[in-house]
Amino acid sequence: MSIFTDIQQLFTHLIEPWLMIVLSITYIPSTIAGLVSSGNYGKLLSPSAFGEELFGNLWVTLGPQAKAGAEPVVVPLLEGKVSGGKVHDHVVSTPVHGTVLEVGAGSGMWADVLARIHRNASSGNGETEGLRSRKGESGRDKSGITKIYGIEPNPISAATLRKRVKEVGLGDVYEVVPVGIEDVTNPNAWEGKIEPGSVDCIVGIRCMCSIPDPKENIEHLYKLLKPGGTWYVFEHVKTARGFPIMPLYQRLVNCVWMFFMGSCRICRPTDQTLRDVGIWNKFDLTTSPDEPPYAVLPHVIGVLTK
Repeated sequence: MSIFTDIQQLFTHLIEPWLMIVLSITYIPSTIAGLVSSGNYGKLLSPSAFGEELFGNLWVTLGPQAKAGAEPVVVPLLEGKVSGGKVHDHVVSTPVHGTVLEVGAGSGMWADVLARIHRNASSGNGETEGLRSRKGESGRDKSGITKIYGIEPNPISAATLRKRVKEVGLGDVYEVVPVGIEDVTNPNAWEGKIEPGSVDCIVGIRCMCSIPDPKENIEHLYKLLKPGGTWYVFEHVKTARGFPIMPLYQRLVNCVWMFFMGSCRICRPTDQTLRDVGIWNKFDLTTSPDEPPYAVLPHVIGVLTK
């Protein structure tokens, strides 16, 4: 690789978040117009509420692009084909199965992927020799999804999510949980209850950057996971490698980012918070070896086993 190519890639990573911020700024006029036309003047006076509205409008465009970019690693992750930050062509860990808790389900961005995995497992198409051998070792069938809880406290997104899961054929499997993480065990907060230690798998795709009180909520989620349960992670995190100036640059970007990207924060040490939340039987969470040390939005990917 030439020096010119290295410099070009460095520049691309440095300006990537600024391009997203500029895109968000272009949505400010239409967001204001929408709030005025709907008479929702309160959000115009609240920076946090306006920011969430702005990000919601931006995500209509940005969301599908973000999903398309992440699918090449997220789909193998849920299929059990990721370890050591690398995607493999065969099963190397436990595929998503059993009772699944999807955190930050939103309007159903990953519902079609979960539906496809569910169909493949049910028909036997997704059962590889590696998976069959693990089933033999554990004595437990881990090849199918039996229940999905999707946490989405935003009422508008939750309504869209309900429609989406029916469209992809998960209507009899997927239940929308219309409360925050802290209330999923409280039957007074919604029409159901998720018991501690009852969840086989937790799926978190680029959501821990946005949830409130991340440490407390990660603790809540850890308690819901069964012993031997798995947590599938793909998150952008606080940078901790590469040039010494990169953490400073990331914090600088975050100071502007937080005003235009809703509740998303790019400097959260989610990987360390997950490591410290409790005892893990296996903690396979790392940065992809293909990701450069100068990434301003570095990601970690992997499967954690309780």
